[in-house]
Amino acid sequence: ILSDLAAQVAGGLGLAPSANIGGEKALFEPVHGAAWDIAGKGIANPTAMILSAAMMLDWLGYEDAARAVEKAVEATLAAGEATPDLGGSLGTIEYAGRVASRIRC
Repeated sequence: ILSDLAAQVAGGLGLAPSANIGGEKALFEPVHGAAWDIAGKGIANPTAMILSAAMMLDWLGYEDAARAVEKAVEATLAAGEATPDLGGSLGTIEYAGRVASRIRC
């Protein structure tokens, strides 16, 4: 419940990454659920998944790569390039491609 509420402060569940970290292992995933209502439509926001991958890179010790991914997401959103849930017009693949093109390690 708290993670859902905190996600709303950041802009919604589509932006919230999460981590379940144990002593030796960890699992990284977006906070949001499966979103069956938009499955296959190409409009899902992949930001939470991308930021979950950045959290995983950080946990694995690849801090520079993690920061590069985070900065790429920030730059993409700052440029007004977003999926429909954030007022943009990009599809899932197109948005992810814009983020990927900005990753600099």
